[in-house]
Amino acid sequence: MKLRVVLDEGAKMPLRAHPYDAGMDLFSRTDTLIPARGSAIFDTGVHVEIPEGYVGFIKSKSGLNMKKNLLAEGVIDAGYTGPIIVKVYNHGDSDCLLQAGDKLTQLVILPVALPELELAESLTETERGAGGFGSTGR
Repeated sequence: MKLRVVLDEGAKMPLRAHPYDAGMDLFSRTDTLIPARGSAIFDTGVHVEIPEGYVGFIKSKSGLNMKKNLLAEGVIDAGYTGPIIVKVYNHGDSDCLLQAGDKLTQLVILPVALPELELAESLTETERGAGGFGSTGR
């Protein structure tokens, strides 16, 4: 499979650090300060053509999460061809400056199930049932 990519001015091509990495790094195009306990929005300038039956997940970079307390999550549906725009949250107590060219987050492309929805009066009974958070004990 090939993923078609268009880049706006100043955007960098998504890159895998290693040939078999699931995620492709996305980069900042601007110097942007993410305030402590705040967030910032980044237009990566990257446009992708995700095929039908697939989805793009924006997933946080482990290193940015561990070292700088930065998180970013999102979904890019097939058919969307606008720029990938990422909101990055700073869960740390210090401001964080990301500079143009810095790794921002990563894009992971995965197949997606697209089931038809069927309205039902009830759901099949299971061992777990409606037991939610903490229902299985420690």
